[in-house]
Amino acid sequence: MKILVINGPNLNMLGIREPGIYGKETYDDVCRKITTYVENNYANVEIEIFQSNHEGDIVDKIQSAYGVFDGIVINPAAYTHTSVAILDALKAVSIRAVEVHISDVNEREPFRRVSYAGMACEKSIIGKGTDGYLLAIDWLAGVKR
Repeated sequence: MKILVINGPNLNMLGIREPGIYGKETYDDVCRKITTYVENNYANVEIEIFQSNHEGDIVDKIQSAYGVFDGIVINPAAYTHTSVAILDALKAVSIRAVEVHISDVNEREPFRRVSYAGMACEKSIIGKGTDGYLLAIDWLAGVKR
């Protein structure tokens, strides 16, 4: 099984950006956490992690996943609430997808409660911190926790 983890804008600033909301783990810490988790728990899962601050790059990455990846874990960050292009890309490739948000977007500003990308995902994991990525991988790998 091959899983693509996609991170949207400003996630590269984790550890610096609003640590009261997003925690003190850096983006590199999160990437290591994900890869170590997969290495320690799944002999049959390959993981690739991608981050971009540019909507078109994210759309291109989703499109390039077609026929290559079996699942997508996506944290579109701010594009969650604005990007029909990312929604359409997810729908176009028809790859099983799980949406992740580090913070509980439902407890924040009202505009954050709308998720376009989530409309193409089979599950949303919200407010579980960076462990949400691990839960999403488990879901795609068939381990329901």
